[in-house]
Amino acid sequence: MDRPYMGALRRFAAILAADLRERSRSTRFWVVLALVGIATWWCFPPSNAHYQTVGFGDNVRGIYSSAWVGMVLGLMYSTMLSLIGFYLVRGTLVRDFDTRVWQLLVATPMTRTGYLLAKWASHMAVFTLIMLVGLAVGAIAQWVRAEDRAFDFLELVKPVFVLALPSLAVTALFAVMFDLLPWLRRTGGNVLFFFVWIFVGVSATGFVQPGPAAWTHTTWLSDPNGMALAMRDLYATVSHVTATVKASDISIGVSDFKGKSIVFVWQHWHVRTIDLLGRALWLAVSMLGVFALAPMLDWAAARTRGASSERGSNPGSRLRWLDPMLRPFESFPSGMLLAAELKLVLRQRRAWWWLAMIGLGIAQLAGDREALGIATIGAWLVSVDVFARAVLRERETGTGALVFVAAGATGRLLISRIGVALLLAVLAVGPALLRLAFTDATAALALFATAIGVALGGLAIGVACRNPRPFELLLVILSYAGVQSLGPLAAAAKPLDALHLQAILVPVFAAILLLLWPRFTRAR
Repeated sequence: MDRPYMGALRRFAAILAADLRERSRSTRFWVVLALVGIATWWCFPPSNAHYQTVGFGDNVRGIYSSAWVGMVLGLMYSTMLSLIGFYLVRGTLVRDFDTRVWQLLVATPMTRTGYLLAKWASHMAVFTLIMLVGLAVGAIAQWVRAEDRAFDFLELVKPVFVLALPSLAVTALFAVMFDLLPWLRRTGGNVLFFFVWIFVGVSATGFVQPGPAAWTHTTWLSDPNGMALAMRDLYATVSHVTATVKASDISIGVSDFKGKSIVFVWQHWHVRTIDLLGRALWLAVSMLGVFALAPMLDWAAARTRGASSERGSNPGSRLRWLDPMLRPFESFPSGMLLAAELKLVLRQRRAWWWLAMIGLGIAQLAGDREALGIATIGAWLVSVDVFARAVLRERETGTGALVFVAAGATGRLLISRIGVALLLAVLAVGPALLRLAFTDATAALALFATAIGVALGGLAIGVACRNPRPFELLLVILSYAGVQSLGPLAAAAKPLDALHLQAILVPVFAAILLLLWPRFTRAR
C-alpha cells in the first residue's frame, strides 16, 4: 500500500481510537452497557409470562431458537436502538469544537472527510459493542429458557447485522449531521430527531410493507429499519400457524396478554442476495452522506457556542412586554429572582418555539381527545431544555463560583428554578387543562400532576446526572410511549393510571432535588 494511504489510515485509526478512549473513560458508558444487558434479558420472558417484546398480535412469537433470538435483537436494535443510540453517541464533534481541539486537528495532514468518517465509525463501533453485549445475553437467554438449545452462531448474528447495522448507520449519519449544524447541536436537535426517527424509521415502513401487490413480496427495497423485510419473511411462516394475524400486526415493544402464548418454529432465516444488497444500500447512503457533509466542516467549526454568543443580540431587548407583566413580582426578593429567571428563559426562546407552542395550543383546544394528548406531550417535548438545562446553567457557563457565594443564594435559586419549571410545564398544557376542567375533571387533575412530574423530573435528573441528556433521552422515550397511550405521560388517555404514577414520581423527584441540590452547588 502506498505511503500516503498508510498515513491517512493511521490518522483515521488515531481519531477513532482517541474517540473510543474518551467514551470508555465515562462511567455513563459502562452503565449503558450494563443496562443493555439487563434490558436484553427482559426481551426473552419465560413461557409462563404474560408479555412479549417481539411477535405478531399480542401473543404470537417464535420459539427461542438462535434464529428467533437473533431476530428479536435485530428488530429491537434496528428500531429502539436507532432512536436511543442517537442520544448516546452524539456530541463528539461539538466537544471538539467547543474545546478548540478542532483547531489542533486542522493543522495536521488529516482530511475533513477522514475526520468525519472517523467520527461516524466511532459511533458505529459503540453501536457494535452494544449489539455484541446483547448477543451474548441473548445466547444465555436461549440456553436458560431451554425451548431450543441448539446453538447456531450464524443464525444468531444474521438478523442483527442485516437489520440493525444499516439502521444504526443512518442514525450515526444523523448524529454527525446534527452535531455539524449549529441550530441542531443541543436540545432543539434532540427534539427534532425524535420526529425524524418517527418519519424515517417508522412511517417509511408503510410505503414498502407487505401487501396484496406482488411487487411487495419480490422487491429488494426496504425501509431503513428493515421492518418490511422482516414482516414479509416472518409472516410467510406465521400465516401457516394462525390465520388471525396480518403482516402489519408485527409488534415490537412490550405487549401484555392473558392466557398462553402461541409459538411457531423459526430456526432459519433465508435472506436473498438481492435483499442483502437492499440493506447495503442504506450503509452506502449513510457513508455517502458523511462524505457530502465534509465541505461544511470548517463553516460548522467556526460557529461554536462561544462564537455564537458573541454574535448574539442583547436578549434584554426582546419581549419587552414581559417587563410590565412581571413587575408585580419584583416587589419582594424571591419574586424578583423568579421574574428574572422567567425573562431569561423566555427571551432565549426562538421563533420556532413560539410557533410550535401556538400550534400545539390550538390542537389542545380544537383536536379530539387523542390529538389533545399528543399535543400536550409535544408541548413538554419542545420545552425539554427548560426542565433539563436550566438547573445546570451555572455549571455550563462556569459562573457557579460567583453566583452561589451570595448569602442564601442556594435556596432562593432552587425556589426560582422550580417555580419557573412548574410555571412553564403547566402553561404549556394550559389550553388542555382549561378544556378538560369543563369536560373531565379527573383527566385535568392527572394532566396537572403530570406537568408537575415533568418539571421536577427534569430538575432532579439534571442535578443527579449533572448532564441534561439523560432526561432529554428519558422524555423522548416516554413521549413515544405516551403517544401510544402508555406510561406516565398518557394523562389524557389513562388519567387514573397517570395519577397513580405521579403520586409516586413527584415525591421521589422532589426528595432527590432537595437532597442533591446543596451538594451540587458545592461541586463547582
